[in-house]
Amino acid sequence: MQDATTIIDIEQIKMLLPHRYPFLLIDRVLSVEKNRSIKAYKNITANETFFQGHFPGKSVMPGVLIIEALAQAAGLLGALGFDKGDLSEDSLFYLVGVDKVRFRKPTGPGDQLILDVEFMALKRNIWKFHASAHVDEHLITSAELLTTVME
Repeated sequence: MQDATTIIDIEQIKMLLPHRYPFLLIDRVLSVEKNRSIKAYKNITANETFFQGHFPGKSVMPGVLIIEALAQAAGLLGALGFDKGDLSEDSLFYLVGVDKVRFRKPTGPGDQLILDVEFMALKRNIWKFHASAHVDEHLITSAELLTTVME
């Protein structure tokens, strides 16, 4: 079990998530509060592949990738924060819905995207999370994420 002081590095993250470069969008987990929340980050570097076309001369991380990073954090919260009796080793969290999305500011190379995800509810195998992404003290993106667990 992980607690609020736990730091999880990239090697441990790769054991928990199936994503790999260039689609693994979490570099480190800063804290996990079982059944409640997770805080992680993504270091955004100038050599990210998506910056080649988004946008030349003005690098901006695509909003859908910020949502994906938040969804990956929700998946980690599911893998780390909930009783393993409910989940098998082959269980994966799949993103099935995104509600109330707001993109407030752009983010780009040199930024550290802080990902905060809080568990809200579970109904009929649909997990609901409140998610937000910050750079420094600035809110970049907020959303409600809906996931389900499948083998």
